[in-house]
Amino acid sequence: MTAHHPGEQLLRRYARGDDDIPADQLWAVESHLETCAPCRGRLAPDPVADAVWADLAPLLDLTPQMPRARPWRRRLTAWVSPMAGPWLAMILLVTFVAVLLDQIGSATGDGISLVLLIAPVLPVLGVAASWGRALDPAYELTAATPRAGLLLVFRRTAAVLAVVMPGLFAAGWLAGTSPAQWLLPCLAFTTGTLALSGLIGVTRAAVALVVLWAGAIVAPTIALSRTSAVFSAEAIPVWAALLALGLLAIALNRTAFTRLEASR
Repeated sequence: MTAHHPGEQLLRRYARGDDDIPADQLWAVESHLETCAPCRGRLAPDPVADAVWADLAPLLDLTPQMPRARPWRRRLTAWVSPMAGPWLAMILLVTFVAVLLDQIGSATGDGISLVLLIAPVLPVLGVAASWGRALDPAYELTAATPRAGLLLVFRRTAAVLAVVMPGLFAAGWLAGTSPAQWLLPCLAFTTGTLALSGLIGVTRAAVALVVLWAGAIVAPTIALSRTSAVFSAEAIPVWAALLALGLLAIALNRTAFTRLEASR
């Protein structure tokens, strides 16, 4: 250091963050910079910062860079969680297996449609994977972004339905099941999961509804070898009312989707 101001070499070492600067010189530089605006101006942007950048530029060229995401991938990730892919593939696989079992059952005279039994709750698994704290390691980053909230939840739910619904329609056609029997229950369970997620979290809501459906409908149907009345035409107004109630609950509690607790 000169009598009044730090030298260029010392300032450059200080700007680089060198660890070998003696403690007394480091203290002197920092004390001087607190009261000397001209020396603070020497730190940035010229000449010290330019000199430091000149040293770093060759190193940056040798450092591997993250590849830029392609435009279609950026648009896709705005709608679908990266963790949802394997779950959606699993849902389609379960649908395919259900069709095979239905074909085997029709050949043996069993009138129970497995596709009909699982169709209402299959999208619930995809919704949980798209917005679940337990299944998405990046949920905190997602929930903290300005895009987070009800709109993002609807986007990811729509993406799940866009993948699952065509598979269910094809499976229902192969199994001889009318969409009128499972479409409204499917939408009602999806909105019900989102409505309950504001209270207990989306993962817990999905598990609770799947367990409830399995215990109240699937198990008795298989045990009695008789299709439940929840799939009859008389039950359609009930499912429509449940769907409307779920949408209303989501609208009233829409701010819950901007909090991390809704992702549990």
